[in-house]
Amino acid sequence: MYKITLVPGDGIGPEIAKVARECIDRLGLPITWDFQDAGETAIKKYGTPIPETLLDSIKKNKVCLKGPITTPIGKGYRSVNVALRKSLNLYVGLRPFKSHKGVRSKYQNIDLVVMRENTEDLYSGIEFERGKKDTLEFIDFIKRRRKGRIPLDSGISIKPISVTASERIVRFAFEYCKKNRRKKVTAVHKANIMKFSDGIFLEASRRISQSYPEIEYEERIVDNMCMQLIQKPEKYDVLVMPNLYGDIISDLCAGLVGGLGMAAGANVGEDCAVFEPTHGSAPKYKKKNKVNPAAMILAAVLMLEYLGEVEPSRKLEKALAEVIKEGRSVTYDLKEEGDPSVVGTKEMGEAIIEKLKMT
Repeated sequence: MYKITLVPGDGIGPEIAKVARECIDRLGLPITWDFQDAGETAIKKYGTPIPETLLDSIKKNKVCLKGPITTPIGKGYRSVNVALRKSLNLYVGLRPFKSHKGVRSKYQNIDLVVMRENTEDLYSGIEFERGKKDTLEFIDFIKRRRKGRIPLDSGISIKPISVTASERIVRFAFEYCKKNRRKKVTAVHKANIMKFSDGIFLEASRRISQSYPEIEYEERIVDNMCMQLIQKPEKYDVLVMPNLYGDIISDLCAGLVGGLGMAAGANVGEDCAVFEPTHGSAPKYKKKNKVNPAAMILAAVLMLEYLGEVEPSRKLEKALAEVIKEGRSVTYDLKEEGDPSVVGTKEMGEAIIEKLKMT
């Protein structure tokens, strides 16, 4: 019996979460759902976007399927998603990108996995606001100790990269390769410029790679990596990198497979994991039965794999792939512009469930 925390989320979240839940329920697994609020919904109820009830639920159940949530503008958390990952120490951001026939894209046969370190780098939240006393003191310290000049009207963000966090994300990437029969890990960095931060990540990557001689290892500078992914993505397999680069390259890879509507992610720690679509909450489409539920369903596929339910996971992914390939019961983003035969979120979900009934 599995008890899974389900966070419907904000905006389009409840619609796509409902579709994903109904698809999972159709698989006949012994799952009960623990519904929890986050984001705007939680603010109205608890006064915070990440209530303790949510954190307690995930810690207890160990697994969470989460819809997109909205970060309040101008106050509170910089990012609710980042804060949730840090609160639960979900240090791995795992994002697979795979081509599906029927999806509009300039590329075919994409099969990439991005491993993003989730806890530090420029997303650590250590910032100095422009004009504040401690900011000016920090600028003066830099001037005195490093003989570098920072304009007094600057805001400053700190980029910590540790040996510990670098080693564990790289080791996770190699272990993922072993488990999933992947052949190559590419470490992505900017150590040619940031020698004391990205330099640590690169050194850790080289060190850990020596323990896995059966897996090919290579390195790419991040800007070159972006060009390589556009020119010859077929040459790459598993990409591991610090937090900020992972955020950027994830969206680039999503573009290779048709957009964020086809991109899901897993945030994994030592004790628990959160699975989610990587797109936003799209409030303008709320309750309009319009958006593509595929990313949320692909998040469910990742979740089932994590639980060890490999066969149901493959059934769900296959049903989704067949509906997209047939192209009859799909949302507007999977059709040519202006095609009058588009269906809504609910109807696409029903088509996937029909496929599951046939298996």
